[in-house]
Amino acid sequence: MERISIALALASASLRSEFQYRANAVSSVIGGVIYQLTGFLVVWIIVDRFNTIGGWSLAEITFLYGMRLTAHGIFYLCFSQMFDIDRVLISGEYDRFLVRPISPLLQLFTRQLRVNCFGDLIGGAALLAFAARGVGIDWSLAAWTFVLLAVVGGALVEGAIQIALGSLSFRFLSSIAVRQTVNEVFNQYGNYPQRIFPEVLRYLLTFTLPVAFVAYFPASALLNRTGELVVPAWIAWIAPALGVALFGVALGIWRKASRGYQSSGT
Repeated sequence: MERISIALALASASLRSEFQYRANAVSSVIGGVIYQLTGFLVVWIIVDRFNTIGGWSLAEITFLYGMRLTAHGIFYLCFSQMFDIDRVLISGEYDRFLVRPISPLLQLFTRQLRVNCFGDLIGGAALLAFAARGVGIDWSLAAWTFVLLAVVGGALVEGAIQIALGSLSFRFLSSIAVRQTVNEVFNQYGNYPQRIFPEVLRYLLTFTLPVAFVAYFPASALLNRTGELVVPAWIAWIAPALGVALFGVALGIWRKASRGYQSSGT
């Protein structure tokens, strides 16, 4: 609880600093919403032209897209500073983290809050709310709880992958190319039903890079589409737990890799 309190205090301070320039902060949020909804517009045009994508209706695609975007927004809110780990190590800023009585990784996470992440969150929540009425789900408390767990678990999956890959920077100093490529894979392939991809790619997006666990598996479970999955139905229902497990593994990788840190001397 003490660590959570510290993290919230640091995040709050970062948020206040961002809103010292209100016009810039607000425009970043609005720009984020427009960017994400523009991406969805492309999907809407495709579905409007062909009626379905992989047998998924517009409402179902919207629901999947909204879950994926909300999960990505949470990931970006909490872990976006992983994209700056190379700069932090090379510049010697990481040295300052080591002399403070707080976890260096926690300091990295709260180093700067990027307000455009709220654009992803707002856009994702809006799409989820819009689609929820048209997908035929019995919206019980259990269903809403599963959606909440799914988007948090999806964020942890993305966060775990970025933390594990970011740990490579302790040895190679720069791993941004790999992390950006992986991020693009999540962004490009996570918004669509996996059944539209070749079977080999479906397995890769499940067992090599767990993109399917972010939104596709949970959405399939809620929409009663588990019959099209490359895994048993029960795995789709416990997909949120994978995020917790992967995050624990990623923290272990980070701790081991960070022991090899050598200051740049700057």
